[in-house]
Amino acid sequence: MRLLRLMPTAWLAGTLLPALMAFAARYLLSGGTAAELARNIQMFDYAMIGLVILIWTLVLTVTIGCIIVWLMKGPAYVADGYDVSHSDKPRR
Repeated sequence: MRLLRLMPTAWLAGTLLPALMAFAARYLLSGGTAAELARNIQMFDYAMIGLVILIWTLVLTVTIGCIIVWLMKGPAYVADGYDVSHSDKPRR
């Protein structure tokens, strides 16, 4: 259940960080000509899009796995959840 609660955060971070990196690449990458610079930025953008799709796929897969485990566990039952009259002083 703890892992399932982290999935929205992982999804958001996995989307925003590559987007911020792609935005920063426009200021940090340098190249020879304008055409080379545009090509390098475009290749970096494609790599970040691929990374976002990979992260979304991983988050979706883990979320489906968590939901399956959560459903298969079902509600918590306590075996013999009633008080026994001699529980503190067992008979011999």
